Amino acid sequence: MSTIARDQTVTGRAAGLASAARPGPRRRLTGSRLRAGLTPYLFVAPGAILFGVMIVYPMVQAVQMSFFDWKIVGSATSEFLGLDNYIRAVQDEHFWLSLTNSGIYMLFTVPPQIVLGLLVALLLKKKSPAQPLFRVLFYLPVVTSWVVVSLLFKYLFADRGLINFTLGDFLHLTSGDTSWLAGRWTALAAICALGVWKGVGWAMMIFLAGLQGVPQELEEAATVDGANRWQRFRAVTLPAIWPAMLFVVVMLVIGGFNVFTSVLLMTGGGPAGQTDVVLTYMYQQAFSFLDFGYGSALSVILTVIVFIVAVIQLRLFRDRSGEVLA
Repeated sequence: MSTIARDQTVTGRAAGLASAARPGPRRRLTGSRLRAGLTPYLFVAPGAILFGVMIVYPMVQAVQMSFFDWKIVGSATSEFLGLDNYIRAVQDEHFWLSLTNSGIYMLFTVPPQIVLGLLVALLLKKKSPAQPLFRVLFYLPVVTSWVVVSLLFKYLFADRGLINFTLGDFLHLTSGDTSWLAGRWTALAAICALGVWKGVGWAMMIFLAGLQGVPQELEEAATVDGANRWQRFRAVTLPAIWPAMLFVVVMLVIGGFNVFTSVLLMTGGGPAGQTDVVLTYMYQQAFSFLDFGYGSALSVILTVIVFIVAVIQLRLFRDRSGEVLA
């Protein structure tokens, strides 16, 4: 009996060692999990690399340049200035003028784009044979080049342009000889008009996408309860499109502070720099005067301002969302 038991013990140990030597399902499962875990990163890697090269690296380089008297021509070495460029910006009256103009542009273009974009989206929400045509017509300015529309509006607001002809010779509301682009406020009005005209279609498309998520049963229930259009909009539609509203407001404010092409092509910052915005002033310092250090400092300051404004907006919308839902 002892011999048989000993043989069985030896056989069991051998089988155990052979089983341990074979790759089990756990080891194969671990390999598949590893591949599954790496697959998303492989898909994300090209975009992440492009983002790092095109966005992150230039931002880091701009911050570095803002602390130097940066030289790009000749053999001179860039001189470290510390915070001198930032102190210069704080003391620069023209910088504050350009920042004020950027704020004016933002304040006079963002609200009209939101109101008109939402109004057009509500009008085009209903199905009709002409709905696709009107959507294309309202969205057409969005895909049109900024250069093209800026030059178009420059000629419209010229001394003998269509605006003066319409207001003066046709409607007799003005004398017809207004130099729109020769004064600060009239030039800013023309630039703001272009910004509103070009941006309404973009806001409309975002709001249209948000309106697709409005629960129809809630609208029908509100109608049965006797709610009018304004009450249905406030109690049902607005809470449903609140995330779209947040996205539109934040993106339009960022775009308002970053206005550049229309100002550069319509007025060039004139007359005497009175219509300069931050980006045109930064462009002038960097590429006209080759003062890349100061231009980089201006860009960093603008980035910080836009970031702070965006954070405040997110906080206000988060606090306001409870009141809207109520």
